[in-house]
Amino acid sequence: MRDAYHEELDSIGEGLVEMARLVGSAIGRATTAMLDADLKLAEAVIAADQKIDDLQHDLEARAIALLARQQPVATDLRIVVTSLRMSADLERSGDLAQHVAKLARLRFPDRAVPADLHATILEMGQLAQRLMAKAAEVIITKDVDLALQLEQDDDEMDLLHRTLFRHLMDDRWRHGIETAVDVTLLGRYYERFADHAVSVAKRVVYLVTGEHADELQQPEAPVEGA
Repeated sequence: MRDAYHEELDSIGEGLVEMARLVGSAIGRATTAMLDADLKLAEAVIAADQKIDDLQHDLEARAIALLARQQPVATDLRIVVTSLRMSADLERSGDLAQHVAKLARLRFPDRAVPADLHATILEMGQLAQRLMAKAAEVIITKDVDLALQLEQDDDEMDLLHRTLFRHLMDDRWRHGIETAVDVTLLGRYYERFADHAVSVAKRVVYLVTGEHADELQQPEAPVEGA
């Protein structure tokens, strides 16, 4: 009975990894669809979000069933509750990738992103994909140090996000209001996607240590007389 219980816990973890890999692929493919004005690829990303939603619903149902049947305590309870929260983060990440693809579809056959911002958006998409790949690795390995690194990696996304706003606020902007709105939305989608990847990693830290990542990262108090 206990073996079956722990197998179910393990399968929930495997489901989370699959979700992370699917949403990482989705943001990469959505970025390509956006920059290449690839309608077929955009439609594929939009349709594939249903699989991510289905996985999230399945994981949620299994986690709730475990809570009802086994009434876990201590570490096992943390695993189940944290898994529920991670699945919600990952499902929302999939929605954000879908938003990028929908914007690509909306502007087809034109491109929503001006040529002078292609490199920045491409970098944001690639970084988002790397962050989610690292989040998947953290789920697998339970590596607390790697999990804590994600927040530092996210600083790069924040810098790219600010780069977009500098372009938007520049007096030389000549791409119009509609494009400015599109670029603003895209920047927000990528920034939020990265935040969800960081959130997943932080939840793994809590799962492993029982402490919140922010508490572990607090600077040590100075020693008196030092």
